[in-house]
Amino acid sequence: MSELLKLTPTARYGDAVPDRAAVNDSGVTGASDARGGALHLSAILPAVSAAIGHPIDTAVHRDPQALQHALGLPDAASAIVVLVDGLGYWNLAMRLGHAPYLRSLMNEPANQRPIATCAPSTTVAAMATFGTGTCPGLTGMAGYTQLNPITGKLSQLIQFTDAIPPSDLQRQPTVFERLALRGVHVTSCGLPKFKDSPLTEAALRGPAYVGGVTPRDRLLAACDAAKTPGLTYLYIRDADKTGHSYGWDSDKWIGVFERIDAQLAALKRNAPHGTLIVITADHGMITTDPDQRIDIAEEPQLSRGVRVVGGEPRALMLYAEEEESAEDIAQRWRERLGGLALVRTRDEAIVQGLFGPVDDRVRPMLGDVLVTAGESVTIVDSRTQSDKATHLPSVHGSQSMLESDIPCLIDVA
Repeated sequence: MSELLKLTPTARYGDAVPDRAAVNDSGVTGASDARGGALHLSAILPAVSAAIGHPIDTAVHRDPQALQHALGLPDAASAIVVLVDGLGYWNLAMRLGHAPYLRSLMNEPANQRPIATCAPSTTVAAMATFGTGTCPGLTGMAGYTQLNPITGKLSQLIQFTDAIPPSDLQRQPTVFERLALRGVHVTSCGLPKFKDSPLTEAALRGPAYVGGVTPRDRLLAACDAAKTPGLTYLYIRDADKTGHSYGWDSDKWIGVFERIDAQLAALKRNAPHGTLIVITADHGMITTDPDQRIDIAEEPQLSRGVRVVGGEPRALMLYAEEEESAEDIAQRWRERLGGLALVRTRDEAIVQGLFGPVDDRVRPMLGDVLVTAGESVTIVDSRTQSDKATHLPSVHGSQSMLESDIPCLIDVA
C-alpha cells in the first residue's frame, strides 16, 4: 500500500507507446516516459473509433490506428465502452476474489497493465478528457471546483453551479459528436436524470441518449444499441458513490463491486456476437487517514495570501489575492507540508505537462498554485466545506498509483 500511495511521474499526452522496460516486476511504472501517451484515458475513444473503422484524431492524439494497436483493440463493427466511475486498476486488482468475470479478463496478458488517467484524477476532469480525447488544459474542466474568470467566483462543475455554460466552457468537440456527424450510430446509456445534465452536455455530448432506471435496463439498452454497427457508451457510477460514502475498502463497496461484476458479465452474455467490449474508469480511490487531515482554516500560514481554494482534498488549486506572489504562496505551503505534498506554481505545472497543452483562455481557470497530496493526506477548508465533505472515508484526485492508474480491459462478445 505504501508503494501504491507514492506519487507517480506526470503522465504525458500523445501517441507514443510507453517504454515497457520502465515498468518493474510488480507492474508499477517507474519513469516519466512509462506513463500516458497511447496508454491514457484520452486515447480510448480515438482508439475505439479506429477499431470500428471510423478513426477520429484529436488535438492530442493524431494517430488513432496507432492507439488501437497500442491498446490491443481488435477490429469490430460494433463496440461498447463501459466507464465504471471510481474503479481504479489497483482497487480492482485487490478485490478480484469478489469478481469472477473481471478476474477472467485480468488473466489475459493484454489486460494486465494499468493505463493513466488525467490530472487531477477526478470525475469532472476525466469525463471531459475521455469524451473529447484531449486534456484538461484544452477542455477547461480541471477540477471539482475551479475559478470562473468571468465572475471571479468558484464554480462547481458537477452541477455547473456559478459556472460558464457547459458548451462555452468545454469547446473541444467530443469523439461522440464527431462520429455522429459522419453518420455513425452512436448511443449513450445511463440514468435518465443524466440525459440533459450540464456535465453530459459539456463532456459527453453527441450520442443518442437512452435512459434506464435499473442497471439491467441500462445494460440491455446498450446491448440493443450494439446490434447496429457503431459505438455505444455505458456509464456505471455506483463504485464511486459508495466509496465516497463508506470507503472503497468497506463491505458495502465490496457488495457493490460484486454487483458491478455481475452486470458486466451479463453485458457480455447479452451483447451481439463479435461486439468489442472495453471496460475502463475515470480514476481510482484511496482510504483517507484522519491523522493526515490538514484544515486550512486552522493554518494561518496556508491561508495567507490565498483568495479562494478550488479543486478537491487531494488536488487543490489555490487562487492568489491581488498583488500576492504565487511563488511566495507555494513556498509557504512547501515549508508547512514538506514531503506530504507536491506544491507547484501554475507555470511549473504547465511546463511539466500536468494538464496537457493549455489553451490561453483556460489558463486563468487553473490555480496560481497547485497542491498534489501524497500518502493519505487530505487538505480541506472547514470555512467553506461541509463537515461531511471534509471527512469522506475515500477520495481521489492526486497522482498516486491508486488514484491515477485505471484499467483498460478488453473483451469480445
